[in-house]
Amino acid sequence: MNEKVVNPNVQFLTISDDEAGQRLDNFLLARLKGVPKSLIYRIVRKGEVRVNKGRSKPEYKLQAEDVVRIPPVRVAEKAQETVSHKLTKVAQLEQQIIFEDNYLLVLNKPSGIAVHGGSGLDFGVIEALRALRPEARFLELVHRLDRDTSGILLVAKKRSALRHLHEQLREKTIQKDYLALVRGQWQSHCKVVQAPLLKNELSSGERIVKVSEQGKPSET
Repeated sequence: MNEKVVNPNVQFLTISDDEAGQRLDNFLLARLKGVPKSLIYRIVRKGEVRVNKGRSKPEYKLQAEDVVRIPPVRVAEKAQETVSHKLTKVAQLEQQIIFEDNYLLVLNKPSGIAVHGGSGLDFGVIEALRALRPEARFLELVHRLDRDTSGILLVAKKRSALRHLHEQLREKTIQKDYLALVRGQWQSHCKVVQAPLLKNELSSGERIVKVSEQGKPSET
């Protein structure tokens, strides 16, 4: 299988105030687009990635003025072309952007598209947006929507915006409403469902929730 080199030269990147606070592995995933997470962890573990000339762990939280050494990384062309095979679908997402400024991108996510790769899928909305905006230094999901759920999805364009929006979500100053279309006469006693939900992972890697006595109390 043919290979491509991501960032053919060794890079030394100084962390800005806006980039500070994120984990080293997440920073590398955003910088080394198309590189599998397993390879990211391998080059960190082997010491090929350095922070301030020293070894570091993937979970290390970067600080402003840290200098990160990123080596050239060889990956199979197939991994690089994952998104390009879906270009038509990816390009359609550009039409779904309903608001954008220097800090935030708001997308009307269609049903049937995952918000991120993994869970048995090659790519998702965030990977598609990064392919559409290769010049963007930072694009991160503020929250998630299920693959089959359509609706408003917030994407932060700066670390500071992500922190502020996460804080608002924690403090519940952001209101999220979900609308469901039902058929027939919906009985009043069925409008509220109280059942414990347990996260479950399928053999494909897809994560779902199911009703289980071992689950967390939930009200739907």
